Amino acid sequence: MSKKHVSLEVVNPKAAGIDIGSRSHWVAVGQEAQDVREFGVYTEDHKELSIWLKQHEITTVAMESTGTYWQNIFSFLTAQGFEVILVNGRQTKNIKGKKTDILDCQWIQKLHTLGLLSSSFLPDSTTDIIRTYHRHRQNIIKQIAATTQKMQKYLRLMNLRLDVVVNDIVGLTGKKIITAFVNGEKSGKELAKHRHYNIKKSEEEIAKALQYNGRVDYFFAFKQEWKTYLHLQKQIDETDKEIKKLLKKIIKNDENKKKHKAKKKAYKRKNKNAIRNTDMNQIGVQYFEGVDLMAIEGVNDATIMALISEIGLEGIKKFKTAKEFTAWLRLAPNNKISGGKVLSHHLPKGSNRLKIALRQSANVIGNLKEGHLNDFFRRINYKKGRATAISATARKLAVIIWNMLYKREQYKPPTEYLYLDQKRKLKLVKRIKKNIVKFALKPEDVGFTNTLITNNKI
Repeated sequence: MSKKHVSLEVVNPKAAGIDIGSRSHWVAVGQEAQDVREFGVYTEDHKELSIWLKQHEITTVAMESTGTYWQNIFSFLTAQGFEVILVNGRQTKNIKGKKTDILDCQWIQKLHTLGLLSSSFLPDSTTDIIRTYHRHRQNIIKQIAATTQKMQKYLRLMNLRLDVVVNDIVGLTGKKIITAFVNGEKSGKELAKHRHYNIKKSEEEIAKALQYNGRVDYFFAFKQEWKTYLHLQKQIDETDKEIKKLLKKIIKNDENKKKHKAKKKAYKRKNKNAIRNTDMNQIGVQYFEGVDLMAIEGVNDATIMALISEIGLEGIKKFKTAKEFTAWLRLAPNNKISGGKVLSHHLPKGSNRLKIALRQSANVIGNLKEGHLNDFFRRINYKKGRATAISATARKLAVIIWNMLYKREQYKPPTEYLYLDQKRKLKLVKRIKKNIVKFALKPEDVGFTNTLITNNKI
């Protein structure tokens, strides 16, 4: 019996594959031994690699996304005119057997030649710069959280139970007490005098909680952590200034962005970790060229900043459908079907910063008392629990945002969400109407004339 050969169509005849390493890169332009070479990681090595690829008339290159080692060579080859695609490691897994750098780069080259690799999403250069600043800022916030926990531990060991009498030890009252304590004030009564009037605990109770036990070693360690905390706060301020300056520069250089003006929101809670001294409502409307994403309930400064830094306005255009966008975010169910039967439809594993931001917004929506998205959240929550409701609402948010940015539409919910001031106004009007009916009031009883009523001046 003769053997059957299955042939695959060559899609990229002039393709190369690169196996990225920390100290060297292995590059294949074919499947023969002489078609593979090793190059270093310095700029001179990149130039030599570019010349070698051009000698073999290579036009497109595929490489695996290994850590951050791919970034320099990716940028260099793109600048040299090559079509470079970055591939997720799951797509380049070879069949079981021997694994070497040479075999890996040849396998990547073969897959790319046959058109079996798809490029990962990469933002434009401007968005990439904003992403660097924002991710650096998020790392600092994580360090601040860790430092605050250490300070809380040392305070507890010194018998200063500040965490019991205040909600946040680095809040307004907490900072004043800690500053006085570090500067030498050890008396609980004197420290308690820094209590803010909004604190529920009395000054006497705070004084009881702040009885220093005299441990000098813990005090020294606490002072070190306090200095670290202040230094990190200074870094946050500097980073916020850089982000604000960059965003304003982007908007200033684009006439289409500059002309838009945001409507003031009746009420939006600002998180303490949001970018300081920056009106993200105005910046968001200008950056997204008139699309007001803040009109969506649950969307706040953090959500807007995540969208700007992780994907950008140009990045959203790369997704032709909302389904593609939600699938990239790993918010679309991964249906596994066999024999016409759905085996599972769980969300695929993995996450990114934008998905996390959308899930946080979904959690905020779940805590609201009313609104179109809150109604949706409660229906899912009742049927399948809060965790599923958060994922479903995050996906719904992603679809809404894609439609707004891709199709240039404003947010139009079936039932409008009312902010705090609007709710108060409606309650006041309802109470007035009720009293008018109850006491059978007439316009002249409250000083209104029929002329004013007919002219709609009341």
